[in-house]
Amino acid sequence: METDNLAPPRRRGRRWRRTAAVTLPLALVGTFAAVAAPSAFAAQYCGGVQYNVVSSWGSGFQANVVLTAGTAGLNGWDIEWDFPAGTTVSSAWNVGWSQSGRTFTGSDVGWNGTIAANQSREVFGFIGAGPSTAPTGITVNGESCDGAEEPVEAELEVSRANVVVDAGSTTSVEVGFSAATEAASTVTTTRTSGSTAISVSSGGSLAFAAGDVNPKPIVFAATAAAQPGDSAVFTVASPGYASKTVTVTVADLGEVTQNEERFLAMYDQLTGSDSPYLHETGVPYHSVEELIVEAPDYGHETTSEALSYLQWLEAAYGQVTGDWSGYNESWDITEQYAIPDLNPTAYNPSSPASYAPESGSVTDYPTQLDFNASVGVDPLGQELRNTYGTNQVYGMHWILDVDNAYGFGECGDGTTEPAYMNTFQRGSQESTWETVAHPSCETFDFGGDNGYLDLFVGDSQYSQQERYTDAPDADARAVQVAWMAQQWAAAQGQESAISGSLDNASKMGDFLRYSFADKYFKQIAGDCIGINNCPDGSGKSSFHYLLSWYYSWGAGANGDWSFRIGGSGVHQGYQNVMAAYALSEGGLEPNSPTAASDWAMSLDQQLEFLEWLQVPQGSQGAGAIAGGATNNWGGNYGSPTTNAEFEGLYYDEQPVWHDPPSNRWFGFQVWGMDRIAQYCMETDDARACNLLDEWVEWALSESDISATDYSIPGDLDWNGEPGAGLSATVTSMSKDPGVAGAFAKILSYHAAATGDTASQTAAKNLLDALWAANDGVGVTQTEARADYCRFGDEVYIPEGWTGTMPNGDQLENGVTFIETRSFMTEFEGWDQVQAYLDGGCTGPAPEFSYHRYWHQVEVATAFQTYAALFE
Repeated sequence: METDNLAPPRRRGRRWRRTAAVTLPLALVGTFAAVAAPSAFAAQYCGGVQYNVVSSWGSGFQANVVLTAGTAGLNGWDIEWDFPAGTTVSSAWNVGWSQSGRTFTGSDVGWNGTIAANQSREVFGFIGAGPSTAPTGITVNGESCDGAEEPVEAELEVSRANVVVDAGSTTSVEVGFSAATEAASTVTTTRTSGSTAISVSSGGSLAFAAGDVNPKPIVFAATAAAQPGDSAVFTVASPGYASKTVTVTVADLGEVTQNEERFLAMYDQLTGSDSPYLHETGVPYHSVEELIVEAPDYGHETTSEALSYLQWLEAAYGQVTGDWSGYNESWDITEQYAIPDLNPTAYNPSSPASYAPESGSVTDYPTQLDFNASVGVDPLGQELRNTYGTNQVYGMHWILDVDNAYGFGECGDGTTEPAYMNTFQRGSQESTWETVAHPSCETFDFGGDNGYLDLFVGDSQYSQQERYTDAPDADARAVQVAWMAQQWAAAQGQESAISGSLDNASKMGDFLRYSFADKYFKQIAGDCIGINNCPDGSGKSSFHYLLSWYYSWGAGANGDWSFRIGGSGVHQGYQNVMAAYALSEGGLEPNSPTAASDWAMSLDQQLEFLEWLQVPQGSQGAGAIAGGATNNWGGNYGSPTTNAEFEGLYYDEQPVWHDPPSNRWFGFQVWGMDRIAQYCMETDDARACNLLDEWVEWALSESDISATDYSIPGDLDWNGEPGAGLSATVTSMSKDPGVAGAFAKILSYHAAATGDTASQTAAKNLLDALWAANDGVGVTQTEARADYCRFGDEVYIPEGWTGTMPNGDQLENGVTFIETRSFMTEFEGWDQVQAYLDGGCTGPAPEFSYHRYWHQVEVATAFQTYAALFE
């Protein structure tokens, strides 16, 4: 493919629609509420107002409003209408609003006030209670917008796509139509695959009169001889409508508890062919919404983190239901799409990589490769080859373009999805907003003459190649989850059902030891300053035995050369003592001869490291865990600016990532402490339990948690260093649902380990508040994104360098983030961002209610964890 032959237009991501497929959150799971169809209004003086009920539960609902301007356009708007009797609004976003009796009034908030003539935009949304019927008497700027309703096409809907049943018992779902039908319909339910021990006991054929939107039950029965794990798939169909499937699984449930019900409801939201969280391959998106920028730079990318959460969700489902097929499938998806099959013919552990120094400024790139710099010996390469008979690295690459929006495809084909890609390449100061997206498989089809390589490293000549990067926290989470799956399946007598997946996790842990090593296998001995002054490692003298930020590997296109590097930057939030425990003595010991002993060393090293980083009693923020450490200051073996050392590593307040500071976010506190809490509960290790006790005391003192609402730390500020005035201050509060879910698990483990009733009460209240934040798609909280002003940030391209993205976007000096990603202007919500940018980022920041996949799984598994421990 030539550089100027652009890839075909990208396939649009599958559109999604909120539904009331599960009862949220005011009624028990299993009932059905037909979502009111969108009603459109036309009027002489305005283009129209579309009132969409996007989800409904019990006595509550969520709606949004789409406003169409008339022939004169709108430069600011005020809207008014009358609700049906009994309808009230409890909260709304992107609108100034009030309600008096049945009358609702709203006005724009600046950025959403301008609508061109005859153009439409979604202007605001709200949560309501009572009847969700469309309002009447609608006016915009005092002019009537009432008119004839436009017909809406009805759809067949079921209340649950996945249900469980006890042997010898029954379970049910409800089926109905989303809007009034024009003619009478018959809905039939038939088993299309699976166990004959499960059948439809009633509701196999249901008659609906024309216009009937009242749901009807379908009852499934399992025979007394049915075994836990048996399942069957049933097709619910009606002529002229798209059919639905329901999977019924036999489980030894006993009485399903409140938090098991909540877990199963969220599992239903997150799984199935219609789930907005999943690509058609089963790979989870980072978020339902496409327009979101954080470490992944748009929402329909995914990360190895998300895949590890897919495994966690399915393992938890196995614990609740006894059905482990989903857990095994999650590993199949991981192997197929996230673990590269690169297997070079040549790899020399004695010369693992060539040195490329990092810099603190993106404008210093490309940095020159130094082939004369001395590097150490890879102590794992030969052992792993002897064990597995291959040069493949069994680790997950950290990021995928799931919808292939960039158009890289697989090794230049431009079309394959999901597609391996990468972003961060230019040192610790490079933020997401400064990255250049590029393919992991560099074939020179896109970018410049040398693809994208010469933006990052300087060389006399460049070759086509593949390069991959592992995020060790995700691989370690996969191992942690595998250990939990092993315990739960064994308790059910089903460990053999997941033996292959457990073997995969053990193998992944074998390769995860690369995260123990200095980046260029230099000796961990302190005073490692200057690449040629720092002693080369031999044996395992290059191991710090901690989980670093990354490890990486790659090879030339023909496999005649390859490289591997470790990771020098160590972050506290990446440490996982549960993975170390599982891989050293917990039943997942890898096959390589020295792996279990390495992980035993790591377990002790991690605990001691976290003790060193914990803010001491008597200091502000006592109990919080500080950033981390490195053997490779600045990524170029520079001179450290700290006097604090741990086992040859220099203290680093913000390891690896400086924009924003990597340890500012409270989420890294809960991710790391979750593993400590579980390890304390499982082993009663005094070191872990002391770390946990002090952390929980601090975190609860900084939080406000009730059964209806919560506020937890958001950002932290750090001062001092270990042994010299280390302290932490909470600088902002947050309602981040994913962080709150992880926090609830920590509190649950703490309560189970210590009997602490305050922790259990806080966990329960936090879970109740999170359940109330489920909008029918998942748990979400509205968040303002002032950082979206950075869509206009410059992405540094050296003067004189030019290239082209697959969609034709130009890469040249002076381009901005959005100019290198113009496809993002097509995403829903871009008009908010554009208005914010046009206003100089001086008005209210655009607000979004995101549904991040990892958020949902953290919350869902928090429900499952609490149920397993206390219900």
